[in-house]
Amino acid sequence: MKNKITILFAFLMLAGITAKAQETVKLYAGKAPGSENWTQKEAQMYSDLFKTEVVYNVTDPSVLVYQVPKGVKNTGTAIVIAPGGGFQSLSINREGKELAEILSKKGITAFVLKYRLNKTETNDPAREMMDKLKDRAAFEKKSLATIQLAAKDGKTALNYVRSNASKYGIDTNKVGIIGFSAGSTVAMETVLDNKAEELPDFVANIYGGPRPELLNVPAPEKKIPMFVCAASDDQLKLAPRSIQMYTKWLDAGQSVELHMYSKGGHGFGTGKQNLPVDSWETRFEEWLLLQGFLAK
Repeated sequence: MKNKITILFAFLMLAGITAKAQETVKLYAGKAPGSENWTQKEAQMYSDLFKTEVVYNVTDPSVLVYQVPKGVKNTGTAIVIAPGGGFQSLSINREGKELAEILSKKGITAFVLKYRLNKTETNDPAREMMDKLKDRAAFEKKSLATIQLAAKDGKTALNYVRSNASKYGIDTNKVGIIGFSAGSTVAMETVLDNKAEELPDFVANIYGGPRPELLNVPAPEKKIPMFVCAASDDQLKLAPRSIQMYTKWLDAGQSVELHMYSKGGHGFGTGKQNLPVDSWETRFEEWLLLQGFLAK
């Protein structure tokens, strides 16, 4: 019997099945402000294009809470994780739940953010997004209203974390945010377009494509260390935006670390490709340790 349990556990790990969040918290009481009339229904599916689970048609923003497990020292650090998906879907596992589980086991309380998205008109949000990206400028312009709502969700999530710090054993001066792809726009909005007293304490930008306007916004006066990671062969050609954000932080005298891999493509997240990019999570943990947000 013991051997069967061991084999089952190994299978689940290989299949990429993650532990469930201990709690799901709605970010707003009642309808989310700004999208009260939205009628689309949230759904989840396996995307053949992305090779992972995606969530789409989010109208009721929430955070999935991954607390530090019993027996693991709580560092007091908290992180909001904003998955990507072009504001059409959320890569909820590879850019959310799996990283949350990894970090929670390191003593960091993680909050996976399900922010508001564009309405999906088909049953394949990933391919719908890729079709729309054929005219990226038009897509980004049309998505601006949704981006602004998603940015509000990111800010609200950070406020929720700080307001409930005692509940989760969090130090209010150790609250950060990490964003993947479109999620990096959500993350950078909380840094570059936010009240001074509500800014995060650190930020990570993973193969991000912050909207061009954000690249022209000055860095904040508050010292906010940034971790940047991407691949040069990004199919969406977003690598230059990562370099631009790195340069902005460097020019502002801010602490910033950049990892640009030659191969890895876009959307690698916690997936494995037997490439050096697979180790980015370790580099991120080393950076968190260096910045004082992770304990040895």
